[in-house]
Amino acid sequence: MAEIYINNSDDIERSIKRFKKIVDREGILLEVKKRRYFAKPAVEKHEKNKKMERKRRKKMMKTKKLY
Repeated sequence: MAEIYINNSDDIERSIKRFKKIVDREGILLEVKKRRYFAKPAVEKHEKNKKMERKRRKKMMKTKKLY
């Protein structure tokens, strides 16, 4: 849970910016978007495999550029 403490002397814009940074760092919005719709386990597995394949290809491309 993202929490910030605000004193009377704190600027509201700066406090909102700190709150947004904390929310982004904790990945709360990504989690909300992910849970918005139910996904079958098979679909989740398929998406996970696609993501891993993309990472593997990207890593391969980076190592090819080094040589």
